[in-house]
Amino acid sequence: MLLHIGIDDTDSPEGGCTTYVAALLVEQLEAMGCRFVDYPNLLRLNPNAPWKTRGNGAICLRIDAPEEKESEIKKVVIDTVETNAEFQCDNTNPGIVFHIGEVPTEMKAFYIDVVQTIVHLEDAERLIARFSSSAVAWKNRRGLIGALAAIGGTLKGDHTYELLTYRVPEKRGTQRTVDGDSVRRVEETIPETFNSVDPETMQVLIAPRGPDPVLYGVRGEAADAVLEAKSEIAVSEPVERWVIFRTNQGTDAHLARRYQISDLKPRYPSIVTGVVEGGCRIIEGGHLIFTIGDGSGKLDCAAYEPSGGFREVATKLRAGDEVRLAGGVKETEMGLTLNLERLEVLSLTPEQKLVNPRCPECGGPTESMGARQGLRCKRCGHRGVDLVKVQQEVPREIEVGLYLPPPRAERHLTKPLKRYGKEKIRAPTRVKAPWHGE
Repeated sequence: MLLHIGIDDTDSPEGGCTTYVAALLVEQLEAMGCRFVDYPNLLRLNPNAPWKTRGNGAICLRIDAPEEKESEIKKVVIDTVETNAEFQCDNTNPGIVFHIGEVPTEMKAFYIDVVQTIVHLEDAERLIARFSSSAVAWKNRRGLIGALAAIGGTLKGDHTYELLTYRVPEKRGTQRTVDGDSVRRVEETIPETFNSVDPETMQVLIAPRGPDPVLYGVRGEAADAVLEAKSEIAVSEPVERWVIFRTNQGTDAHLARRYQISDLKPRYPSIVTGVVEGGCRIIEGGHLIFTIGDGSGKLDCAAYEPSGGFREVATKLRAGDEVRLAGGVKETEMGLTLNLERLEVLSLTPEQKLVNPRCPECGGPTESMGARQGLRCKRCGHRGVDLVKVQQEVPREIEVGLYLPPPRAERHLTKPLKRYGKEKIRAPTRVKAPWHGE
C-alpha cells in the first residue's frame, strides 16, 4: 500500500527537530520492508504563523508498505514521536496524520493555504475525518495542521534538496565544529548548491546555533549536488546520521498571492504593487520604513537592519517610483506593515536638479555673479539673459530590477537570486541512492 506519514511540531526553541524524527524513522521503516517512493519531504509552512516554534517545518514520509504491517508501522511512528518530541515546551503540540493511497486534491489545496494564509485546526480535522486512515495528536492538537499540510505538499513543481547531518547526543548543545573554509570552497566549486555562505560577510550559513541535533544542512538544486557537498565539508566531530530531504525551501512557495493594500490581512505572505510616497525614515534599531500607495490605501514597508545592502537599496527609492513588494504582513499599533522579503523596482521617476548652463558662446562653464546678478562664463566672460540655471536630469543610484536581502537575512522559503531560471516543473521519478546513512 502507498502510505503517507505527515508529522509536525515536535521541536521547541530549547531543542529537538522534526527532521531528526524523520531521520530515525527512515531506518526503522526500511528495516520493516518499506520502500520509499520519494525522498523524505520537508515542507516549510507560513513563516508568519504566530504559533510556530523555529523554522515552521513539517515532514512527510511516502512509502510503499506491506499492508499486513500497517498497525506495526503506525506504532513505530507514534513511539518515535513520543520519545523525541519536546513535550515540556508549552508551544510544542505534535501531530501525526496517516493517509493511504493517492493524495486528494483537497489535501493539496490545504497545503497551499497553510503556506500562504492562516488556517485553523477545525479545517484540518474536517479533512482528516474525510480522507485519512487515522491521526494522532497531543496537547492542543495543533500539529495536525502541519502534518496534514505536509501530506498535501507533494512538490510536483518547483523544489530543492537539503542534506541534513545530525550530531551524536553528547555533542548537542556544544559549539559546532564545521570548517568554514571547506564550506566556502563548496560554494565556489559546486554551483548547484546555494545559500551556504553570505556573499556580503562571508559568514557560513549551513550550521544552526541552537541546541537541536542538526550539525549542518547544505541546500542545492539536486540530490547529487548536496551529496557531493557533504563529501567536501570538513567537520571535527562525529556525524550520527544524515538524510537528503526534498523540500519547498528556496521556492517562494509562500509568496504567490497578490493583494490590494485595502485587502491585506495580518500574518499573510503578500505581494503588493504601489507607488512610493515621500522619502524613507530610519527608526530605532536602524530599521528603514517607507510608504507606498495603490489607490486603495497606504502601507508602511520595513527593511530591517540585518538585511544589509538590501536596506541600502530601499534608501534610494524616491516618491513616484513604482514598486512590487513581497513579504509578511505585521499588525502594529500604527496599522499594518509589510516586512520586506523581496523588492522589485518597476519604474523610476526622473530626478532633476538645478545646474549652471554651459556658455552659449564658447561652451565653457558658468558661475554666479551674486544674488540676482545672473551668470557669466568663466572662460570668455560672456554674460546674457539666457544664462540662468536649468533643470538637468540626475542619474538614479538604483535601477529597475529585482532586489533581495542577503542570504543571512532570507527566510527558508525565499527564492535566492541564484535560483531564478532554475525552477523545476516536475518531481523526480525515483529516489537515487545513497540518500541517507550513518
